[in-house]
Amino acid sequence: MAEQGHFPLVAIDPVANAQNEWVALSLRLAPGADLAQRLQAVFAGADLLTAIAPLDCLLHLEGPEALTVPVLALLPANRVGLVIEAAALASNGATRQLAELHAIGYRIWLDGEVPEGAKAPPALRSAARDCRAQRDAALPPGRLVALFGPHLAHGVDGARRFSECENAGFDWFSGDYPIDPDAAPSTDDDGSSRRRILTLLGLLARDAESRELEDQIKQDPALAYHLLKLVNSAAFAVSTQITSFSQAITVLGRRQLQRWLQLLLYARQQPDGLPNLLLPLAARRAAQLEALSREAGGDRDAQDLAFMTGVFSLLDRLLHMPMAAIAADLYLPDDVAGALVNRRGQLGAWLRLTETHPDEAMLEEAGVSPAAWWGSQLHAYHWAIQVGRNV
Repeated sequence: MAEQGHFPLVAIDPVANAQNEWVALSLRLAPGADLAQRLQAVFAGADLLTAIAPLDCLLHLEGPEALTVPVLALLPANRVGLVIEAAALASNGATRQLAELHAIGYRIWLDGEVPEGAKAPPALRSAARDCRAQRDAALPPGRLVALFGPHLAHGVDGARRFSECENAGFDWFSGDYPIDPDAAPSTDDDGSSRRRILTLLGLLARDAESRELEDQIKQDPALAYHLLKLVNSAAFAVSTQITSFSQAITVLGRRQLQRWLQLLLYARQQPDGLPNLLLPLAARRAAQLEALSREAGGDRDAQDLAFMTGVFSLLDRLLHMPMAAIAADLYLPDDVAGALVNRRGQLGAWLRLTETHPDEAMLEEAGVSPAAWWGSQLHAYHWAIQVGRNV
């Protein structure tokens, strides 16, 4: 077991299907002789798999060598899939071990092309591909249709690449494509709900009367629907069912109402439209910055500002506007605006961490221990999964 202060770093990425629904989380640990020990530290106890339920995790590995008996004892085959680089098949031992793992119930994706002279076990028919490593490689349309899926495309860095992967027969996708600035907004999205939400946030900021808030909400049926659905969802564990806007304002309080309105900026604008993948991403950033603020001793107001920073950090992609203009329009506090526009200050340092997979040097510079980072990841993904499933 790794010591608490030296908890292994784990890169986590959401995996979505073509309907913009999260279906799993990808996990990567740096290779090394101690990989088996670090895997035991990550999967020991129920924290990880409990936090990400009902999603499963896909564990990316160069080969199966680290999957020792003690490690496999911690990896339930019904919750953990294995994404193994196809280059590992150059070793006869790896081929046999993968076949045995598949036989006992593990789902296995072969990542990349099978090396020349090697042969994949016939049962391994789910494919994965690193689109970042093979950025210029063409993807023949429909090439994977004859194989059993779901097939995984990871490192998908844009809307165009997503379309190529989907046409080639991939079913699951991971990468930066949801935040591609060239991704076109929906043709039926006129932005009216978002403008009304921004108006509501302004009213909350100046402590307007509850009647003014209700009047704004009642003018927008889609916003009203999403608000009541969200506040009654499992994501927020409200003990009393909320059936009216005045009740929502009274029972929830303005602080929580403000948070949920911030999230609803990312909600789908049409009831029959696809979910917006920016929503769980913004929720994850918001929850993680809040957790880091709490870990650092921040009071309730500081945690609220951290949450706001995370949830607003993707508004430039959502609204197709410069972040500086958005910060000015919303009259954001200076430390929040500085973090969003220039990644300045403590909030900016934490936000920068959530935008990448930080190494120990980056964490140390931001004043975050590896153990605190791991805890904030689990908290944030647990909350983002709940939000994504209820909005």
